[in-house]
Amino acid sequence: MIRLRDAIRSRPYLVDTAIAVLTFAATMAGRPGGHPERAVPLTSATIALGAVMCAALVFRRAWPRTVAAVAVAGLIVSLVAGGPRTPLDLATAVALATLATHNPRRVAWTAGAISAILLAGTRIAVSDVSWMGQEVAGQIAWIGMAIAAGDSLRSRRAYISAVEERARRAEQTREEEAERRVMEERLRIARELHDVLAHHIALINVQAQVASHVMDDEPRQAREALGHIRQAGRSALEELRTTVGLLRRPGTVEELPTEPAPGLDRLPELITSFTAAGLTVDCRLEGTPRPLPSPVELTAFRVVQEALTNVSKHAGKATTQVRITYGRRDLTVDVTDDGRGGGNATSTGHGLVGMRERALSVGGTFSVGPFTERGFRVHAVLPAPETSAI
Repeated sequence: MIRLRDAIRSRPYLVDTAIAVLTFAATMAGRPGGHPERAVPLTSATIALGAVMCAALVFRRAWPRTVAAVAVAGLIVSLVAGGPRTPLDLATAVALATLATHNPRRVAWTAGAISAILLAGTRIAVSDVSWMGQEVAGQIAWIGMAIAAGDSLRSRRAYISAVEERARRAEQTREEEAERRVMEERLRIARELHDVLAHHIALINVQAQVASHVMDDEPRQAREALGHIRQAGRSALEELRTTVGLLRRPGTVEELPTEPAPGLDRLPELITSFTAAGLTVDCRLEGTPRPLPSPVELTAFRVVQEALTNVSKHAGKATTQVRITYGRRDLTVDVTDDGRGGGNATSTGHGLVGMRERALSVGGTFSVGPFTERGFRVHAVLPAPETSAI
């Protein structure tokens, strides 16, 4: 069926030519009302006029209004020349149906009304029938059925076209949604890998510098620094293995943990790793600690982790204060330092971007900027109503 429809659409003039030939054949062989005694004699003029009207049907799709006008005019000429009965009604009906198919409803019915008035008036003028006569009523009904058939076909085509358009838009929407999900997942993986590795590599870099500096004069301190490097490398590998394992694990989304990273329960361990690298960190919890939604707790941990990493990389010898405040409706994370001001802001990495994206993804706010005269501040407010605790 689809192939047949495509073949018809690809050869419109061939199809219209076939319709014109069939219409002409039916016109020449037809018997009005099925009664032989009512047959209209065919004359050379009638045959020629019918040939012209049916030939015009070949162009009915390209110029539907012109073809309809030719058909109506031909039928009027036939009525004037041969009386109230004519075999050429079929060609006029096909032309008017085509006009209704390819034009708005108002145009179609207006053209049908004008045609009905003209043809009915001509029949009355060339005969003694009245407006309520059988021939006149039949003529009006014949035109009305042709317009109604064409309008019905137009409505059906419009409906099918609308359904196909909705299906196309739905498919496009599904593709856009799939692409959006892929991009979101790529960003999530990028943030996760950055957060997992960044602070460990920063600590390894700091400890390596310490070891290189004291290797000759303080071998014991150098060995301690190398031990910290080994521990940081082991931790980085473990977290990286966990993250990659989750990405490679088969199964549905519902079967996988939402996040592989730790929460605030590992904050002391995080602080210790930085203090071991020579960073002075003062961490305080304010308010009453309570269980938090996993995404919020993860975001808070990663903000503190990345902020301390930036301090160790950019602030030099600095004292850092970490404040975790449990409010009734939110959790506030505030990390400040008194190191070289603006160091974090001028970083070309993805740390600040990742922290902002994490905060916004859970519906929170995030801001960074200078603190006092030299330092820098990272401030995040994450929604965590008491009723949402898990």
